[in-house]
Order: sequence, then C-alpha cells, then structure tokens
Amino acid sequence: MKKYIIVAFLILFCDEISAQIVQGKVLDDATSEPIENSKVLIVGSEVVVFTDENGAFQLTIPDYPVALDISALGYKSIRYAVVPNGDHIIRLKPASEKLSEVIINGTLISKSLQKSPASISVLNSGDLQKKDVSNFAQVFNSVPGVYVNQGALNTTKLNIRGIGARSQFSTNRIQAYFNGIPLTTGEGELTIDDFDAEAISKIEIIKGPTSSVYGAGLGGVINMYAGNAEVDKTQVELSSQVGSFDTYKNTIAASHGSKNTSLFATFSDLESDGYRNNGSYKRQSGLINAAIFTEDGNKLSFLANFTKLKAFIPSSLNEEDYLNNPEKAAFTWGSSKGFESYERGLLGVSYMHHFSSKFTNLTSVFVNFRDAYEPRPFNILDEERVATGTRTKFNLKLPIFKFESELSFGGEYFREWYAMQTFENLYRDFEDRGSVLGTSLSNNEQDRNYANFFGQLNLELSKKLNLETGFNLNTTNYSLRGLFVEDEIDQSGDYKFETIFSPRIGLSYEVENGKNIYASISHGFSTPTVEETLTPEGQINTDLKTESGINYEVGFKGNWLNNKLYTEVTLYSIQIKNLLVAQRISEDQFVGINAGKTNHNGIETTIKYSFDISPRFTMQPYFNGSFNYFEFEEFINREQDFSGNKLPGVPKSTINTGFELNYGNNISLYTNFLAVGEIQLNDANTLSTENYQVLDIKMRYDFKIFSFFDANISAGINNILDEKYASSVLPNAVGFGGSAPRYYYPGNPRNYFVGVGLNYVF
Repeated sequence: MKKYIIVAFLILFCDEISAQIVQGKVLDDATSEPIENSKVLIVGSEVVVFTDENGAFQLTIPDYPVALDISALGYKSIRYAVVPNGDHIIRLKPASEKLSEVIINGTLISKSLQKSPASISVLNSGDLQKKDVSNFAQVFNSVPGVYVNQGALNTTKLNIRGIGARSQFSTNRIQAYFNGIPLTTGEGELTIDDFDAEAISKIEIIKGPTSSVYGAGLGGVINMYAGNAEVDKTQVELSSQVGSFDTYKNTIAASHGSKNTSLFATFSDLESDGYRNNGSYKRQSGLINAAIFTEDGNKLSFLANFTKLKAFIPSSLNEEDYLNNPEKAAFTWGSSKGFESYERGLLGVSYMHHFSSKFTNLTSVFVNFRDAYEPRPFNILDEERVATGTRTKFNLKLPIFKFESELSFGGEYFREWYAMQTFENLYRDFEDRGSVLGTSLSNNEQDRNYANFFGQLNLELSKKLNLETGFNLNTTNYSLRGLFVEDEIDQSGDYKFETIFSPRIGLSYEVENGKNIYASISHGFSTPTVEETLTPEGQINTDLKTESGINYEVGFKGNWLNNKLYTEVTLYSIQIKNLLVAQRISEDQFVGINAGKTNHNGIETTIKYSFDISPRFTMQPYFNGSFNYFEFEEFINREQDFSGNKLPGVPKSTINTGFELNYGNNISLYTNFLAVGEIQLNDANTLSTENYQVLDIKMRYDFKIFSFFDANISAGINNILDEKYASSVLPNAVGFGGSAPRYYYPGNPRNYFVGVGLNYVF
C-alpha cells in the first residue's frame, strides 16, 4: 500500500514540475490602458482565468506549445501563441460589431459608448469601405446630426446640429484631431477632405459643445485615428478604383506588427476630371503611423501625414445655370481658370507612461504646416501656415468617499504663425491663359495662440449610476502685423479675447442590463476669425465678442432582442448668444458682427439591427435620422429683423437608411438611401431648396488566391435615381455687378465605379 502512495505522490510531483506558469497582461491597443476582466482561455480545455484591474493574468499550462483565446467586452477576440520565455503583453483592438460595446477614446476618460452621457457616433474602417472610397467626406452624412455640403471634392463644409451652417466656403466651429494632433486651424477652420478612407481605423464624432475637453468648438469635435498593424502579421495591400468623370484612385498600404512594435504606412493617388467644367482634381497623400511598446505597457508613437493637392474650382451657380446648365463653371472662375494648390503636412510624437496601474500620463508634441497658392477671379492668394503645440493629460484612479472614481487633468498649448499676401489677377488682360500674377494688394502676418487647462472627474455613485463633471479654462490671443504700406492702413497690434470658463456635467443611469438613459449640460464657445474682426476700413474691431452657447441634452441607448437590435434617441437644445454673422461687403471681403441669438432644437435617432436569414446569409438594416428646428431667436441685421426665421444652410431633416447583406465572408452588398429636407438659402427665408433623395449601392466580393494571398473586387453606383439636387449651397449669396446671386453647387448625376484589391501576407 505504501508503494502505491509513493508512486502516486511521485506522479503528481512530476506533473507539477512539468507544468508551466504563464503570466501576462492584456492592454488596449489604441491607448495601452489595461483591460480588466478579459477572458483568457486555454484552447482545447476548459481552463479559464480573468485579468485583474491591472490587466494581468496568471495560469498554469501543461507544456509548450499552447494557444490562448483572449476576449473582452468591446474588443476583437484573438488567438495568442504562448512561447517559452516570452513577454506576454497582449493587445486587443476595439471591436465594432456591437455598437454599444465600442470604447470611446476621444473623451478624457475612456468609456464604453453605452455608458457615455453624451451623443457620440462611431465610424470604423468597415463603415468607410462601404462607400465610394474616392470621396471620403461623404461618409459623415451617415451620422445623425451631421450634414455635409460638398461643392466638389475639395469644397466641403460640415455642420453639426446646424452650427457652422452659415459658413461661406469652409468648415468652422468644429474641432478635429488626428491621433491627438489638431487639424483645426488657430482661427477655427477645418479641411476634412485631405484624408483617405484606407488610412483611418476609426472616427469618433462628439456632437454639441465639447469645450470642457477641447476648448473652442461650439459644434462638436471629430477624432480620427490612423490605421494600425495587426499583431504578428506583415502584409502589403494594393488597391485600384476607376469611375465616372475619368476618376481613378490607386493606393498601396503596408504594415508590420509584433508584440513590441507596430508600423502602418499608406500612399494614395487620386485624380478626377470632375463632373463640371474647370473641376479637375489631383491629390497625392501618404501616412506613416508607428508605435513601440514596452514590457510595462508604455507606448511611444509617431505619426506623419503629407498631402499635395491641385484642384480647380468651378464655384457656385445662379438658379438659371443650376437648372439648365449644371456642368458649367461660374463665368469668372472658368475664365480665370481658378484653382487652389497646397502642400500640407503634420508630424506628431506621443508617449504614454504608466507610473502605476492607477496613474498614467499621455503627452504629445506636434507640428503641422500648409503652403498654399490660390488664384481667384478677384485676386491671387499666397499663404503659409505653421503651427506647433503640445498636449498632456494625466489620469488617476482613486476612491472618493468610497466611490470608485477616475480623475483626468492636463493642458494644451497651440501656437500658429500665418502669413498671407494677395495680388492682382490679370487674367482679363491675357485671354485664354487663365490667372496671371499682378502687383501686390496686401501683405499681413498673424500669430495666434491659445491655451486650454482642463479637468474631468468620473464618479461611480452606484453600480448603475455614473456621474461625469469637467471644465476647461481657455485663453486665446493673437497679434497682427501689416506689412503692406501702400494702403496706409495700420492693422498691427496685439489682441486678446476674454478668458472663458466652460463647465460640463453629465449623468448616466443603467435602467436595466444593456439599457441606459443619460442627461448632460455643457458650455461651448467659438472665437472670431481675424477676418471677421476687421472693419470695412481694415481696422480691428475690438468690441467683437466670442460666440458661446449652452447645450441641454437627454438620451437613451439600449440593446434589445439578445443584443441584435441597438437603438439610440437623443433630444437636445442649444442656445447660442453673441451670434457671429459674416456680412459680405465685396466679392472677397466679409465683416463680422455680433447680431443676436439662435436656438438649435432637435431629435436624433439611430437604429441598427442584425439577424441571420440563414446559416450563410446575414443582414444588418439601419436607420439614422435627425429632425430639427433651428431658428433665430433674436437677429437684427442692417435694420432687418429676422427673429423667428429658420437658420439657412442646414436641412430641416435628414434620413440615412439602408442595409448590409452578407453571404458568408465572401460577398457583401451595401445600400444607402439619403433623404434631405428643404434648406433655406437666406436669413429672410425667401428662397429654399427642394427636398432630394440620393440612393447609392456597392457590392464587394472577397476571395483567396492562395492561403497567404487575398483579393477583392468591388463595384458601385452613386445616385442610382439620377436625382438633380444641390449638393451644397452658399447661404446669403450676393450678386455683384448686376449678376444674379450664385446659391447653388450642383450634385453629381448618376455615376459608376469599379475597384480591385490584392493583399499579400508574409
């Protein structure tokens, strides 16, 4: 009997010796934050462990080799091969299959979309590929509350909840960041169409005033994130697409990922003759996104993006030409062969450091530049812009009055140098030559800088009730130097806007599992541009005030039918005072005034459903809608009282609906139907556009050539119904020299595209 006991003991002892202890950490690939409660399963067994608050796990394996399945709520599951003596730092990418589980990184404190007390829309790389990839900006029309005015590929204006709708030619009052690097200029203008769908992994759109996080940005903020490499994979992808109007786009992307490094690079060449005369377009752009990870979860990142553009400008049309000859360019723009060209780049370095499992810091430094030349009929503009800055953020987890909480605080500094000259355009003196540089008309330099100091506290008041509160303190000032002496107008001087305190508070309550209601109040502001501060005599208007507003919002986010159906409903009201109005006093001169107040009231809804038609067929129908009532509460301009009128430049409603149909992992069909309500064309509400509907369709087929070689073929039709509509409008257009005002930018008629892609995995 003793012999059997000894043998059994030796067997157990030997098994224990042969068993191996494996330790590791599971981190968020985007933020390097630890992921708590990640599930770690030994493949082929029932052995399961979960990570702790530091993302750490430990388990015993019988022997090498062994594979682990790693999964976590809101992330893509991966299979991880365990090797002896390895540093088991496992990184999970955010998932998008269940919208409510997506983790929002653009807020000061990362949180799931479901529990965020704010209206936030998320677009992932898959959403971008459902559209025509030659027109990236159109994807924003699928977001409720966002409307895209697009006169051409290089003439894009976004407005969020009607804010920015009265802008003449560009997007303003919206902040945007690319991997944490500001894209919005120091004057608040944004160019979103420089980027490629293939270079982006995710977009987060936070709607309504977000000044408690990002400073000036009354409409909201757009956070875009560059593509990343997959762990333990090296691949090269080539894609090409051709379409109507002699449009083609060629793209090459390469990536290499390991446990400690990530390198992603892409380059694209996009050219088009355009639907309209004087509408040719050529853009080349490249991006590099690299990261190095340490054993402690620290992360050093580098981002570089460069764009070279030359795009001719057909400009807007009067009503007669819009209805009868939409292909033509505006006469003066066609005669001068007006265009814009520029080289633009941004560079940024950021470092994420974990002082401990509860205390982290993320610091970024950046520089971006733009060198532009734009011949217009009224003059030729030559401008240069260079901006530098830094942003740092500390996050600390600590209990407050026995409540679980997280505190975030930090600051951002941005400085921009801008130089511009204008020259006579002598195109009338040189027939058929287009624009010809003449004598100098103006020469100015601007230095603009701002500083934001921010803080946010998240309190878990109970398992169901969460509180968010935060603030931002902003200082903005600029100096102007006039270098043109012939006009005898001295614009030189230093100017400063009042310091602005922007608070925010939000509550989120889980009514039941997977269903949350929330409410929030936030303050926002936007400072005037230098151009808006100039008087008709060219002097600085020091009495001009910052535009500000308060956003009141309540909403519901919920899953139904075993998480197959996701719904979201938001009701909001934004009251804006010191409304900045750009009065047009000449073909290229605007004067800003504070003219009153506006009310922005509306409802936004999102519905997304996923179900299986058969074991091979799946369908995901969706519905995104916004219904609004935007009006001037008080608005008297040049002795005309527009109080009570609707806000021009924004539709009274938008509906974006369609479905995605998949057959296995090979065949996908995407449909999208956009219905846009009428748009007022002027403050007096005497003119408006008609409702219009645009239906798009795209099909894609993915297949394998070899086990390591994938391919895809795609084709699509935009505007299947061949609808005639205005894809953009110019609010309050004024006719000069007896000509009719030019309100309209014609949308493209029915057009087609075909694409092919090859992906090689090393």
